[in-house]
Amino acid sequence: MDYTIRAANVEDCKDIARMIMELAEYEKVSDHVKITQKDLEQDGFSKNPFFHGIIAEVPEQHRTKEGHTKIGYALYFYSYNSWRGRAVYMEDLYVMPEFRGKGIGKALMSKVAQLGMAAGCTQLNFTVLDWNKSSLDFYLRQGCYNVTTDMGYHYMSCNGEALEHLAQP
Repeated sequence: MDYTIRAANVEDCKDIARMIMELAEYEKVSDHVKITQKDLEQDGFSKNPFFHGIIAEVPEQHRTKEGHTKIGYALYFYSYNSWRGRAVYMEDLYVMPEFRGKGIGKALMSKVAQLGMAAGCTQLNFTVLDWNKSSLDFYLRQGCYNVTTDMGYHYMSCNGEALEHLAQP
């Protein structure tokens, strides 16, 4: 299968938003998605972006029945680990179902790892749902390990009213 992996640009935001919704539907959390194409444009392609992205694209002859040539993406950002230093966090890794099993997901993840290493990062972090056995197995095959199982850490979040309350002096 012919495909290319390239840096995302502002013109990709419509397709990224579409694939974010597809991923959320797959993960059974589509009602949680609040991000819009405009948010992606502002947050990813401003002077100080909050995230970076890469796109997997196929030639026109391999486009989907809906006409899409952008068939996968990864969103990532740089973070810091107080024990190990620079890190890259992969927020999303998604490949449309009909293009899975062709090495595209691995190529996207590999590119995020390359970009992280080029920036001096010593680790790649991400989350995966506990019921997503195929993804868990894929990540384990790449040499990743389960931090929750191995070290007991849990990913925590504070948002909405709880965040507003927490932010009060």
